[in-house]
Amino acid sequence: MLTCDICGEELALEEDMKTHLLLSHVENDMSCPLCSLSGVSYDELSFHVSTAHTDEQDHGRGRGSKGTGVDGGHNVVTVATGQRSRTVEDASLRTSTSTPVSQGTITLPSGAFERPVLAIVGATSSVATAKDSSRPAKTRSVEDSIGAAEQTKAKQKCLSSPHKEKQFPCPICTLVCTNAFILQDHVELHLQGVSTVEDGKSFECPLCAVVCGDSSSLQEHVELHLDYGTATSAVSPGSDVRLARLLQDEEDEKERRKEQEAKREAEEFKKLQRQFGVDSSGGYRRQMERTMEREVSQGLMVPADFHNRKAEIMESLASGVDDGRTRTQGVLGALYEYYQREARDCVHVWLSADTDHFCSSDGDKGWGCGYRNFQMLLSSLHRMEPYKNGISEGSVPSVPQVQALIEGAWREGLDPQGAIQFNQRLQGTRAWIGATEIYALCTFLGVRARILDFHQPTGPGDTHPCLFDWVKKYFSETATKGARLPPRVVQTKQPPLYLQHQGHSRSIVGVEQKKNGSLCLLLLDPGCSPGEVRKLLSQDRVIVTTAVRRMRKFPGNLKHRQYQLVALEGMLSPEEKQVSPASKLRTGILLSGPFEVICDYKSGGLKP
Repeated sequence: MLTCDICGEELALEEDMKTHLLLSHVENDMSCPLCSLSGVSYDELSFHVSTAHTDEQDHGRGRGSKGTGVDGGHNVVTVATGQRSRTVEDASLRTSTSTPVSQGTITLPSGAFERPVLAIVGATSSVATAKDSSRPAKTRSVEDSIGAAEQTKAKQKCLSSPHKEKQFPCPICTLVCTNAFILQDHVELHLQGVSTVEDGKSFECPLCAVVCGDSSSLQEHVELHLDYGTATSAVSPGSDVRLARLLQDEEDEKERRKEQEAKREAEEFKKLQRQFGVDSSGGYRRQMERTMEREVSQGLMVPADFHNRKAEIMESLASGVDDGRTRTQGVLGALYEYYQREARDCVHVWLSADTDHFCSSDGDKGWGCGYRNFQMLLSSLHRMEPYKNGISEGSVPSVPQVQALIEGAWREGLDPQGAIQFNQRLQGTRAWIGATEIYALCTFLGVRARILDFHQPTGPGDTHPCLFDWVKKYFSETATKGARLPPRVVQTKQPPLYLQHQGHSRSIVGVEQKKNGSLCLLLLDPGCSPGEVRKLLSQDRVIVTTAVRRMRKFPGNLKHRQYQLVALEGMLSPEEKQVSPASKLRTGILLSGPFEVICDYKSGGLKP
């Protein structure tokens, strides 16, 4: 089958195609591309162009090569066919809009083309084929076969290796094609859109400045853009399809990262819950039972002892009073006697009021330091006149009972932020407590308390000399008041200080001042076993000295970034209980008087 290059009609025989070209396209439709002459034969048109437009023809031939030329001023294309040559104006290269154009031409905007482009015009090629039919059939058949083979080979070469061929930029928009065939289809769409834009509704290309006359033309034009992006991916990888895929991949990756981050945060939150004892793994009673069951399974405890011990635990929990198994009394008295005899390198030693040591048991090991330090504070208050009359209960509560007291303070409106943090519940959990819970509990019991936050180091090597100076001032002010020459060792009437840092808490029961002026704190640690603490009660001087050495903490030993102190300052009056600012308290923020931030130290004194 043969296809007409001008109208697309398909014919079976070559003779029929010749007749079709002669009758349908040559005799009736020939018109001069340089003037308004039309309705003439090919021979008449050739004679007209050669005589009436000699200057344009010669100028166009002078600029071309091998029978094909381009005129820069008139954009004229010369196409060679056999022994003849025809000069035909390419409609896509016309730049003038002032002169009407005859049949077969269109009007383009002024300045639409910035550079000349070689185009293949199917109509002129078909005309040349029809007019050369006078040659012998054999010769024409051979020439047509050779020309068709060469054209097919060139087209396949252009389409198969677009990256190695010359690029063809569109003269109307910014599109760059990889071969002449794509450029020709693209420019024809431009021309079609310009010629039909005035007839009806216009359709603008979203990728360039082309305006198409109908939606089908716009669709074909956009497809050329996409084909260009795919064919030239090595030159411009950011095609629309690839860009959309890249954006989608980025969104998918973001979603995966969000899911992984949420999963990681959930795992870390569960880990923190287990670490701080706010999960559902049980509290003091359950941990004690599991420890004893483990000892029975390992043969360290007989079943009879297990049941007896369990009965004692149940009785202690029911009464709310500590069983005293981890309690060591007489510690401060032993320290006072030791410093009277030893430690001659100390100029002054200040000790707190008599305080009992409480250490963690199997039921609160790993999380009960805050509760045990409160028991130490309470054991001291029970011996001091201003406090023992105000605190109704004279016994030291057990760890679960301390949890119940803190919950009671929350119900009274003390420290609502802390209550929310613990979900209003401590009993039955292994939750850690800190300075704010101790403050709320003391306020609930009617004791005036104050929190001091040393939120950053104030000395070299991340030390806290400001904290040491404040502790010395706390113990020495009341002991040396009115005395000309204070004694070297003084046991004051001040209760111990609650010291909190990240992950642990201890009780400060004294401070030493060396001959060189350096200070050393004396700490009671709930992590020390009763056997270690009872060494202070020994009559052996070496054993006592070793035990005291373990209590000493110099500035180089306290190098956490933040420390908090809870200091007790007497009983609250009924009026103070009504306006207690504890409900406004939260760690690290100065909102009211009882919470004091100490961050700077100067030689003139403390700066609150």
